[in-house]
Amino acid sequence: MRQNFNIEQAYLNAIQFVKLHYENFPVLSFLLSKKLYKHVAIIYKFARMADDIADEGNLSINEREKQLNDYEKAFNDSLKNIFENDFWMALSNTILTQNLSTHNFTKLLTAFRQDITKTRYSTIDELLNYCENSANPIGRIILELHGIKNDEAFYFSDKICTALQITNFLQDVSVDFNKGRIYLPIEELNKFNVDENIFLLNKINSSFQKLMCNQVEQVSKYFDEGKKLLPFLPFRLKQQIKWTINGGQGILKKIVNLDYNVLNFRPKFYKLDLLKLLF
Repeated sequence: MRQNFNIEQAYLNAIQFVKLHYENFPVLSFLLSKKLYKHVAIIYKFARMADDIADEGNLSINEREKQLNDYEKAFNDSLKNIFENDFWMALSNTILTQNLSTHNFTKLLTAFRQDITKTRYSTIDELLNYCENSANPIGRIILELHGIKNDEAFYFSDKICTALQITNFLQDVSVDFNKGRIYLPIEELNKFNVDENIFLLNKINSSFQKLMCNQVEQVSKYFDEGKKLLPFLPFRLKQQIKWTINGGQGILKKIVNLDYNVLNFRPKFYKLDLLKLLF
């Protein structure tokens, strides 16, 4: 059932939405093909709005779960040509015309639902399983937008996306703790004798520095393996992904330069940083 929605206005609104939100890296950079701008923007808006349901405001767990359930229902309805508004029509159009796998979008919703109720991760494997839903689908969607559906390419893309996700966790240790979450696995805290009280005190010690140093080293290995994706990519996308990898590694470098004091300082990029990374 198609209603009289303005699909092109929905895409324009999504592009404006992207511009109003900070990310470590430009979502709509000049390296991205212009014909894909609106599709990337509508996908970003889909993920960001769901993320905000899980993260923002002062809603209770039950209220967040209800809103996310309603959001998922609207998504599933849109796949059946039933639209609440022009945003859902635009997203459905992107999925259909660009031949995108819907399960990647469903995985993202699974991760956001997990964020509502899960606040600790026991093991590294448990955290990696979370990244499989929260980050890796984005890379696969971008590849599909460029006509790439190759299992080997997906594998290396997953490495990059997991690395970017964990880098974000390391960057946002204090931000996440204020939301009640710790993404550093409990087995890693125990391994380096880091007590959870350190997050309350906001005072790092040598044990915490060793813990963070180890995390940075492990994530760096994911980035290095992920670089094997580059030969699969067309020129413009290759440059975009190189820039993105440099961005993730740049955040890691900032963490190191802070002596791993992410409890009191949040490393972030400014325009000059992005230009340096580009060159």
